[in-house]
Amino acid sequence: MSLANELEGLIRTIPDYPKPGIMFRDVTTLLQNPTGIRKAVDGLAEAFSDIDYDLVAGIEARGFILGGALAYAQNRGFVTIRKKGKLPHVTLSQQYALEYGVDHVEIHADAVKPGQRVLLIDDLIATGGTAEAGMQLIRRLGGSVVGAGFVIDLPELGGARRLEGLGARVECLMRFGGH
Repeated sequence: MSLANELEGLIRTIPDYPKPGIMFRDVTTLLQNPTGIRKAVDGLAEAFSDIDYDLVAGIEARGFILGGALAYAQNRGFVTIRKKGKLPHVTLSQQYALEYGVDHVEIHADAVKPGQRVLLIDDLIATGGTAEAGMQLIRRLGGSVVGAGFVIDLPELGGARRLEGLGARVECLMRFGGH
């Protein structure tokens, strides 16, 4: 059985959440399973085993879990990219578009040093807006994003292609059709 098939069986799908027509892919059930979380983290590590990086950056909130575990497993530092107003020190902020408005993510101004190579991690990529904002923050600090890894890709929404168009190598452990 392939890794994607194994992980897919551990992900709960919730129809019509957060609004009608959306099929929400809930990774919390994968994270609850000791084998599932290990295989997801190991799968991300394997996907990027051919590149060197200094830091793992995780996007709030599930990216913290996966990225933190990956950073630990690979003996790398870990950086948080959080929603606006959640970090206690001096921050940089990046706006990104939502379906109906805008939002912001932030990073500590000293989280990434110029020249550091960063691997960006989150649970899922949909339109790519949040991940693109995270990439922009890392680049504004002088870091380079050497890869972006996700457990799930929703290819119909184009987020992975969007990041690739910005020069990022994107690796996803599985793909789900639909929204």
